[in-house]
Amino acid sequence: MSLKKIHTRTIVLIALMLIVSLGRLVSYNFPYTLSNFTPIGAIALFGGAYFTDKWKAYLTVFCTLFLSDILINYLYTSKLILWYSGAVWVYLPFLLMVFIGTFIKKVSVGNVAFAALIAVLFHWLFTDLPFFYGAQYPHTLGGYALSLVAAIPFERNMLLGDLVFGAILFGGFELAKSKYTVLRTKNELAV
Repeated sequence: MSLKKIHTRTIVLIALMLIVSLGRLVSYNFPYTLSNFTPIGAIALFGGAYFTDKWKAYLTVFCTLFLSDILINYLYTSKLILWYSGAVWVYLPFLLMVFIGTFIKKVSVGNVAFAALIAVLFHWLFTDLPFFYGAQYPHTLGGYALSLVAAIPFERNMLLGDLVFGAILFGGFELAKSKYTVLRTKNELAV
């Protein structure tokens, strides 16, 4: 594969991810009904599935989350916040979602939906661990269960966001690949 094809494909992947990340503003504008309806999970799965150099997927997802966090935090606080105390624990599940995306070998509605479901389940179980929610719930198995139940609406919205934005990303890129061979990998051109 020529350097130009790699370069063009990478630029298109990053541009799509950055553009779709603006979808985080949807949950900002509708904080109660669409809280956690964001594209970040879909972006992570998309990056894991399409970047041939996986480090680019991890870096792009991290940067996308970081930059959109700066914007969202500014909208909420009117302050420029570059990093916050729980950021590592927020970012870690999304980086794992990139890993989950690497298992999408054939893009189909079923494969992307299954990956989105697994990613959201992991996010739900991880981010509601007792040491993340402070004193809001008891640090017991019962408290963890209460936290999981309370998080169901947020995780439902996350799954919906992953499915909607995943359809845009995966569907859009597959359509673009069918029209522009420069976006295909060497293996896809050989078939």
